[in-house]
Amino acid sequence: MPKVATPRRDEDDTPASVGAGSQTLMRGLDLIEAVAQGSLNIAEIAERLGLTKSTAYRLASALVDRGYLGAAPRAGYRLGPKLLELGFVAQGQVDIIQAARPHIEALSARSEDTVHLGVLDAHQALYLDKVSGQRRVTVSSRVGDRHPLTSTGLGKALMLDHDAAYWQQRFDAEQIAHAGRDWAVWLARMRDYAAAGRAFDLEENEDQIRCVAAPVRDARGVIVGAISVSSAAHYMSDARMADLAEEVVRTASAISAEIGWTGPRRDSDDAAGSNQHVQQPITY
Repeated sequence: MPKVATPRRDEDDTPASVGAGSQTLMRGLDLIEAVAQGSLNIAEIAERLGLTKSTAYRLASALVDRGYLGAAPRAGYRLGPKLLELGFVAQGQVDIIQAARPHIEALSARSEDTVHLGVLDAHQALYLDKVSGQRRVTVSSRVGDRHPLTSTGLGKALMLDHDAAYWQQRFDAEQIAHAGRDWAVWLARMRDYAAAGRAFDLEENEDQIRCVAAPVRDARGVIVGAISVSSAAHYMSDARMADLAEEVVRTASAISAEIGWTGPRRDSDDAAGSNQHVQQPITY
């Protein structure tokens, strides 16, 4: 009996099997991620993803039809309006408190200290969440409290990306919060904090209470919140604050990733670099 010839299948076509849909979906997602790095034509897409041009064209055409990609005659394929729409929907669904809660609970458990989450609100630090520590230390803060930016670690972390003009504006407006402190000294410390990506409260907001804080960023890389670890000054030596800073920054980065930030996480080299700032004397 003569063999029936099997129609030739493009090597990149997915066989009709249980995994076919998943494989096609993954290729489509790979294509979107490739185009997110910059516009590509069909030949470039095929080369980048290891596909034939015919397969790349079919995938791209399907994504254009659904609005996930856009196409220009000479520029190639780019991200489409559907992704912009979904991005806004996703951003609206992200709750920073919900995203941060497991991370700040874990940080509090590891440090045994009180951890706060806050946001910038009307030129003040608004406390959204608090996880009390295991030590017998009373930190007089409550969810819903507002505190000055210039005297709290949380507040300083929230304005690390602002310019010196804004810092001075807030410093002048909040003189009562840090009576007698020198602007030049405070400015030098803020520059150090901004370079290191974290901030300290050195008993400026509450007597005998110190804290380490770091900013939380959204998908745009914009600071939208901050976390801080607070404890009694005798638990917060300069050396411990230096060690704690790395963990607070790492936790803030994890929360940022939960709400869409894709910036670089601090690796061991970055942490070592930040310690150059942390190791400096931090007492007034």
